Amino acid sequence: HQPAEGRVDDLLRRMTIEEKIGQMVQIGKDGIRPAEVKEYFIGSVLSGGGDCPPDNTPTGWLDMVNGFQAAALETRLGIPLLYGVDAVHGHGNVIGATIFPHQIGLGATRNPDLVRRIGEATAREILATGIAWNFAPVVVSARDIRWGRTYETYSEDIAVAGELAAAYVLGLQSLPQGFDPAP
Repeated sequence: HQPAEGRVDDLLRRMTIEEKIGQMVQIGKDGIRPAEVKEYFIGSVLSGGGDCPPDNTPTGWLDMVNGFQAAALETRLGIPLLYGVDAVHGHGNVIGATIFPHQIGLGATRNPDLVRRIGEATAREILATGIAWNFAPVVVSARDIRWGRTYETYSEDIAVAGELAAAYVLGLQSLPQGFDPAP
């Protein structure tokens, strides 16, 4: 029942070096099993492009994420796991999810309200799979097409990129407290 800062200080004092190292590690979903999250005190797991559970449905995702989370909560200190997903243009790894245009296409619209609503829709879909951390938006102003991921940027104009990235983040954060993603 301590404030966050007090709880963090308390946990850090009680953690072993192995627990601290584990909490700083993020590993791709395909590189770890839930039992290893517990064994190595892993702090974060990521589903990047193509990292799907065998049952690639919202329920399959929820079961997978809950399995990793349950393992993290079984550690000595019960520190929850941060689970992230690469949902830059929707939760596109999930069968049936809505896929939105890449950021370069959204940048061409110059429409922050549209981008905010896309962020909100994406938040609803990732929350339905038990995930609360989206590795998006990409906030960069790519000016060199040799980079190869310029399609993940809103614009080379930093004002446009900033306005649309802020709108997307507001959309991701706009769902009411206690939101239930189940239809």
